[in-house]
Order: sequence, then C-alpha cells, then structure tokens
Amino acid sequence: MKKVLVAFFSQTGNTEKVARAICDALECEKEIRRIDETLPVEGYELIFCGFPVQAHSVPAQVVLYLKKLPKDQKVAFFTTHGSLRGGSLPRQALEDAMGLTKHAKIVSTFTCRGRVKEEVIAALGKKPQHEAWVEEAHSAHEHPTTADLEDAAAFALEACRKARI
Repeated sequence: MKKVLVAFFSQTGNTEKVARAICDALECEKEIRRIDETLPVEGYELIFCGFPVQAHSVPAQVVLYLKKLPKDQKVAFFTTHGSLRGGSLPRQALEDAMGLTKHAKIVSTFTCRGRVKEEVIAALGKKPQHEAWVEEAHSAHEHPTTADLEDAAAFALEACRKARI
C-alpha cells in the first residue's frame, strides 16, 4: 500500500487548516504531522509539505526539513500567505522551496491566502515599501475560507493523480 505524508509548519493555524483539508481528501494510507514531528521521512510515496510564506521565502524550520528529504522523493508543496493568490511573493517562496529540493521530484504546488498576525502587519506597515502588501494582508483576514479548503482538497487529489497514487 502506498503511504502519503502531509507535513506542515504552522504558526497562526492557517497552514494547519489547509493541511487537514488535504489529508481529509486523500483516499490512501496517510499520516499528518507537524514538520518537527516528521522524522524519519523515508517510506512515503508522496509528501505534501506546507508552510507559511515568511519574508517572501521558506521558514528556517522548513528549510532544515527539506534538506533531509530523500533523493527522488515525490513532493507537493502548499503555502499560506497574506498576499493575493497567484502573486509574486508566494511564487518566490515556492521557487525557493523547489531550489532547496533539487534532488526531489516536485509533483505539484498550491497557494492559499491566510490571516496574517496583526503585529506583523503593523511592523511592516511602518515601511513605505510594504504599503501595497499591507493592504493585501488586511484583505486576507477571512482566509482560508471554505472555498480555499475545497481548492486544497482538489489539489490533493490532483497531486496524487500526478504521482500515480
């Protein structure tokens, strides 16, 4: 039986909600774990790896995890962020994650908006270069929505299809 792991790092609960929607949609043997609870990582046909976009990139805890993935491991990335969906900042974070896993086989990616901590918005709001992002982040306060979680479930099924699970 093919096993799938949904591994995630979450600080506000956004990424965890998406991870649970992904796991619930899977129709195979599956496990869900926080990134700091996921060793060993061998023995999974596919690993879904989720994280919040931080400073346009991958959080340090996730970087360490990605470096431990086995060669040729099939991976599907998902992120949560305060930016508009399809924007350059979440795309940059996914590109960074893919660069860290050149030895893996990236099956698919998914991004989802999520509520941003008010203290983060307030701190970045003091800098004029972040003005546009602050507006985007304020508009993400209701996310992830039911529709976002349905999209995450559809992503999970499509990633499994691509990975032939």
